[in-house]
Amino acid sequence: MTVHPAQLGRFFDDYEVGDVYQHPFGRTISEADCTWFTQLTCNTNQNHFNHDLARSNPITEGRVIVNSGFTVALVLGLSVIDTSQNAVANLGWTDIKLTHPVYIGDTLYAESICTGKRESSSRPGMGIITMITRGLNQDGDVISTWTRSVMIPKRETGIGQDYFPQAKAGPMTLEQDKK
Repeated sequence: MTVHPAQLGRFFDDYEVGDVYQHPFGRTISEADCTWFTQLTCNTNQNHFNHDLARSNPITEGRVIVNSGFTVALVLGLSVIDTSQNAVANLGWTDIKLTHPVYIGDTLYAESICTGKRESSSRPGMGIITMITRGLNQDGDVISTWTRSVMIPKRETGIGQDYFPQAKAGPMTLEQDKK
């Protein structure tokens, strides 16, 4: 029997410059997502929640457009499992571009390419990974891009590992199911 321990994400050791990570989840945006995020952030632009007013906007083709803050946050979230699940610090975002409108009902995906990798000069056992991430809609249109740098531990540090609790009843076995 092999036990596969709980583990998410990657460590500094796992990255190679030029590797592309197609992040595994997609997420469809609902009207509630857009409305709640817009209200939560006090964004009063009615193009995000007023269907009647949005009809007069020539850029949005008369549809409610998703709050761009939500778009960026969602694409970032979709990338975390591969790019920063084990990060100890976000170091910077640059060159954020919103390149295609996002509407209620669109499904977003994300992918990233590793553009830089170096050991930290100030934190032993850590490295700095730089990636360009882009968001795609269901039709393959690029809806956003940015460059992001994160500090990620090396596997040898043990950070982010061995967090799953040991069961007091002992390891799971097939025999337990037969009792």
